[in-house]
Amino acid sequence: MSHHNHEHDSEHEEKSCACGCSQHEEQAHIHGHDECGCGHDSHDHSGCGCGHDHGGSEEGERKKGILRLAISAVLLGIGLTLRLAFRLEWYFQLPVFLAAYIVIGYDVVIGAAKGLLRGHIFGESFLMSLSSIGAFCIGEYPEAVAVMLLYQLGELLEDFAVDRSRDSITDLMDIRPDSATVLRDGEWAVEHPDRVPVGSRILVKPGERVPLDGVILEGQSLLDTSALTGESVPRTVRAGETVLSGCINTSGALTVETTKDYDESTASKILELVENAQGRKAQSERFISRFAKYYTPIVVGLAVLVAVIPSLITGNWVEWLRRSFVFLVVSCPCALVISIPLTFFGGLGAASRHGILIKGSNYLEALNRVSTVVFDKTGTLTQGAFKVQSVLCVDGVTEREVLTAAATAEQYSVHPIAKSILACVDEKELPACDVYEEISGHGVRAEIGGETVLVGNEKLMLSFGVLFDPSEGDGTKVYVYRGDAYLGCIRIADALKPDSVQTVSELKKRGVRTVLLTGDGEHGARTVREALPLDEVYTDLLPQDKVEKVESLLPGAKGKVAFVGDGINDAPVLARADIGVAMGALGSDAAIEAADVVLMTDEPKKLLEAFDLAKATHAIVIQNIVFALAVKVLFMVLGVLGFADMWVAVIGDVGVMLLAVLNAMRVLKK
Repeated sequence: MSHHNHEHDSEHEEKSCACGCSQHEEQAHIHGHDECGCGHDSHDHSGCGCGHDHGGSEEGERKKGILRLAISAVLLGIGLTLRLAFRLEWYFQLPVFLAAYIVIGYDVVIGAAKGLLRGHIFGESFLMSLSSIGAFCIGEYPEAVAVMLLYQLGELLEDFAVDRSRDSITDLMDIRPDSATVLRDGEWAVEHPDRVPVGSRILVKPGERVPLDGVILEGQSLLDTSALTGESVPRTVRAGETVLSGCINTSGALTVETTKDYDESTASKILELVENAQGRKAQSERFISRFAKYYTPIVVGLAVLVAVIPSLITGNWVEWLRRSFVFLVVSCPCALVISIPLTFFGGLGAASRHGILIKGSNYLEALNRVSTVVFDKTGTLTQGAFKVQSVLCVDGVTEREVLTAAATAEQYSVHPIAKSILACVDEKELPACDVYEEISGHGVRAEIGGETVLVGNEKLMLSFGVLFDPSEGDGTKVYVYRGDAYLGCIRIADALKPDSVQTVSELKKRGVRTVLLTGDGEHGARTVREALPLDEVYTDLLPQDKVEKVESLLPGAKGKVAFVGDGINDAPVLARADIGVAMGALGSDAAIEAADVVLMTDEPKKLLEAFDLAKATHAIVIQNIVFALAVKVLFMVLGVLGFADMWVAVIGDVGVMLLAVLNAMRVLKK
């Protein structure tokens, strides 16, 4: 949607990984890519020790990597024995250390060569190859092997951590069934859901996931909707109600008539949304990409200066070459490259688990900067359903008499107001109407037991010459007349959702400005205005008026402006706000298309959860950036001063990477 004010510019930009590889897809270390920082191509390698999946069997590649680590470690041990215990000459040691190096590092060296041929000069594999081969050149054979051994070990451990994060998210979103039991020529047949056309009858047995969106024809059951909404309590469904794909049928069998194709069903839409979400990079991720583009050449240049300038002054080339290689090893920014995208990826997965679908990490980060929340009223802060609020009776008449008379006349109506009145009585006890007539725009006239009953608005009462007392209260007024007497007035209003007050109050505590936009008149909005601590309320607004009002709020806002609406009638303003949040939009195509964030339940408090998750994700990103850069700088200084050798450098580099990855994974527990 071109009319968003979001940072979409990065969606199709070429992304430069700190490893030196260029991608047009998502972060390579999380999703895999053709040109990995280790230098391997997805179609022409045989066992990458880095642990990335390059198109072969991931488990098989991992086993090969572990075997290579073991063989190289044994050879390193033998070489150290020859060097330290027997003190053999270098030409006896070199073959053993060289064999250990080739076993564990041949793929990285080949990857560096391929990177050079492709123009990716300053890749991660280049830094590791340069520093380890340099160590060989100055006679530091054990350190050369150790650099590559510990690097490959770190990559393998990092791969385990990333896979765990990815599998965790995959498990959460494993909601799309592979089969459907469909009625064909009078018999039930099992087919893939994408072969089931709209209007087909399918059978959903207990324990099965609903394969396609549809309407229940027969049966009653409890549906587990946790995968879609995050709600732990199953929902009761029966004939005539809608069911959505991805829910689990926990009890009775259901016969369902499908209403959407496989690709258009809720489960497919959600999966598509989550899979595409990571393609929209947050500002922090773009910073890391730009940072890496300049960082790696700079540190290589500094390493050259460390090797050359002191050596020219002191004449000790071997020592300063060693320090420059230590500097190179420490400088690898893989901790940032891996942990920052992983943090956002985990945040998106954690949100999905709780029924909050965020269309990209840029929106997840933007939620952390929201200063103004604009609410729609009906269906967002209110339940979107009429409910009897009060009954005003004339002297000598009870509330029950007024409600019973009104319900008796309204029992054949399908109007929402009639349903709200009928919900207050037992329909089984109502007598039948002898005559029933709906008067458009006025109300209902009925004949019951020889008496005329009128139920409707002021126009109805005036048209029949009924003397009544007009009510000045809020909401919709329904006047009731029976026989030859006016009985009273029923006031009906759209009730607030149970957590609306809590949500708005908490936003106020956090310093967030709250605004209400509604198409209702001043009287219709008075109840909401009095019940909620809103900063501003604007009434009598058409959809285009809401867009104009949000546009007027954007320039003066200290941060981002979020609009929360029902996702159907509010599509234009959802698209115009900095962040469009669709409330209670489960199964609504309009909401998923127009909004940036979709709250899959009718609970306003989910907005608070989204803000909390965005804050936690941002905090972890900042922690990783500060921690990684601080440790890197410290170790680089120690290396240049001669206080850190290559062993310490590699252990420090791998340790920082693993700690950053583990810290990033904490967001999955939020």
